[in-house]
Amino acid sequence: MTANFALLALLAQQPAPQWTIAPELPSPTTNNAVVAVNTERGAAVFSFLGLDSTKVWSGIHSRSFRWTIGDAEWTEVQPVPGRGRLAATAQAIAGTIYLFSGYTVDADGSEKSLPNVDIYDPDTDTWSRGADIPIPVDDAVSGLWNDSLIYLISGWHDSGNVAYIQFYDPLRDEWHQATPIPGPPVFGHTGSIVGNSIVYVDGAIPNDGTTRFVLTRSSWRGDIDPDDPTKVTWTQMEHHPGPGLYRAAAGTIDDRIVFAGGTDNPYNYNGVGYNDVGAQPVDRVFAFDLAVGGWLELGTLPLPSMDHRGIAVVDGVMVIVGGMGVGQEVLKRVAVRNREGGEEGEGDRSKDGRIN
Repeated sequence: MTANFALLALLAQQPAPQWTIAPELPSPTTNNAVVAVNTERGAAVFSFLGLDSTKVWSGIHSRSFRWTIGDAEWTEVQPVPGRGRLAATAQAIAGTIYLFSGYTVDADGSEKSLPNVDIYDPDTDTWSRGADIPIPVDDAVSGLWNDSLIYLISGWHDSGNVAYIQFYDPLRDEWHQATPIPGPPVFGHTGSIVGNSIVYVDGAIPNDGTTRFVLTRSSWRGDIDPDDPTKVTWTQMEHHPGPGLYRAAAGTIDDRIVFAGGTDNPYNYNGVGYNDVGAQPVDRVFAFDLAVGGWLELGTLPLPSMDHRGIAVVDGVMVIVGGMGVGQEVLKRVAVRNREGGEEGEGDRSKDGRIN
């Protein structure tokens, strides 16, 4: 028995944690940036920006919500400065939250990618501004490396996808470029950073056929040089289990990046696919495990959901906030999963730790 298989066999013998439903958001919100952080009042989850239940351009908002884990309800905090926007992403370092980019939508349908780095102090409920993103990218994947640098991976810039990897140094308030992705530039892809490795999957790419954008099914790993964070060595991995995904949720916990929900039909912000068919969410949960070097199945969500901008993770707790459900319904629902007890229900695996 290999070491990887022995580890997985041990995990399979442990009781499985379950997703539970937490207090709802004050109002339905989707395409919201989410992040969790330890504050003076305890571990807290935040939701920034997004789209309300109207699913039209005027429903894009700048509202911010906080749930201190254990409280009976969410509270509204200071809104994000400026206009409401979609497809932003957030990360936290040392108790401070960094909110990146997003795009605005005007009444005539025109969209603009913003260069914003909005910095939030949860203990004082105040905002400040960081150095602008050199190439504004929305619908990008973000990840925290070495508790010091925040990477933005690919994404959409104004009129098309870009392959750039940009990273922000909060200590110096500076931006740098890293080795770009070798695969097709994407938006609405999903991923994060675990250890020194960037992992992202799928996303939307242009199509010259009958629909404007189509899903690409691919899985990529980029290993960051710990001595030079501008250098990333990219490898195309074996595909993750199941179909390709668009706007799933992802977050890092221990040696794993967990992926949850999403859809196989890329769509505009109202949930209607670029093929003019309403997108429908899935309930699958899986992970890339750095220690094992492969994919794991982790069961299902309480209900299917999509249109996520991340999983908030703090103190071993994973939280999925809002999103869209079946029939493109904008949700108030908040799902929580604890780490205690291991991760059972991970599916059949081959001896190298990968799913058969």
